[in-house]
Amino acid sequence: MKELSLHILDIVQNSIAAKASLITINIVEDLTTDIFSIEVIDNGHGMDKELAERIKDPFITGRKTRKVGLGVPLLYKACTRCQGDLEIQSDKGKGTKVIAWFKHSHIDRAPLGNMVDTIIAIVIGNPEIDLIYNHKINENEFNFDTREIKRILGEVPINEPQVISWIKGFLEEGFNSLNGGARI
Repeated sequence: MKELSLHILDIVQNSIAAKASLITINIVEDLTTDIFSIEVIDNGHGMDKELAERIKDPFITGRKTRKVGLGVPLLYKACTRCQGDLEIQSDKGKGTKVIAWFKHSHIDRAPLGNMVDTIIAIVIGNPEIDLIYNHKINENEFNFDTREIKRILGEVPINEPQVISWIKGFLEEGFNSLNGGARI
């Protein structure tokens, strides 16, 4: 995958398949330590310890529909190619945390990509799921939480076109602010 946002979307899809109702995405770009980290945390079904340890293998998958799973193995290879690693913590019945990190300045590290469209796609396609997104670049931080938006909306669905348009503008403004005012 050419962008990390596509890896994040893949991991989120795994969380959705695991019946998660709350998914948290944390991204930290620490330019001082030269680390770029991604965490995706869910409250889905989780995996037993054996599967969590073997899931980096493309011929191991939790799916029943096919015998190959490439999402996690591709992310793992992207991490190790950039002096990073990937760790999966999971408890059956409690959820899963996927932690991926890279050397931020590594020449082979893929760009983050379009997180605005990634978040919008998750919200539109899965309005029943609560999504928290936290992104920190050094001291700048941007946070997004669909639970707050749903509370304000009341009975209005979060995936209504006008609401999505507002969310997109909010996300774009937040990412611009996070990047020191630079357009995304």
